[in-house]
Amino acid sequence: MHTDTGIVLSRMTTEIEESWPQAPSAPPQPPLSLDLDHPPTKQTNPASSNLNSHSPEPWSSGLCDCCNDVSSCCLTCWCPCVTFGRIAEIVDRGSTSCAMSGALYTLILCVTGCSCLYSCFYRSKLRGQYFLEESPCTDCCIHCCCEECALCQEYRELESRGFDMSIGWHGNVERQKRIAASPPAVQGGMTR
Repeated sequence: MHTDTGIVLSRMTTEIEESWPQAPSAPPQPPLSLDLDHPPTKQTNPASSNLNSHSPEPWSSGLCDCCNDVSSCCLTCWCPCVTFGRIAEIVDRGSTSCAMSGALYTLILCVTGCSCLYSCFYRSKLRGQYFLEESPCTDCCIHCCCEECALCQEYRELESRGFDMSIGWHGNVERQKRIAASPPAVQGGMTR
């Protein structure tokens, strides 16, 4: 049964890859055109390979911009395991569920008291996928000193890239398929 699910998911991934155009890497993606299988990657021009490579992009919001998004701030304050689980599911492209990641985060928090040891790896993975700068300091340091702020920033970053965090990876894939399949809007009839 698990093999059938893997085959179906593999086919869905192939169909999505074939139906979505590749997004350019220089400008950030608009929120409603997700490229779920191919995040922006660093691309260099062969003619300018000896020049400085293109620098990492800044985050869409600052580390302490929690006041601008009260809902994710409250969620992270009261249930950081849910915020982390949602981030991990999107970053892992659905290979781990929100519940599984959140439960592991909680277990590590209860056993060691340092869930930041687990969550900082996802910050690094998110930065790698979207070529974000490592600022204001290292990922591990940010998560050790400001765990909740770091989780809120990562949550906002994924939302700014068009993900609906509450529906998870598979929900975002389905939403994108519906958007891609819908016919374009037609303007009014002929006029003089």
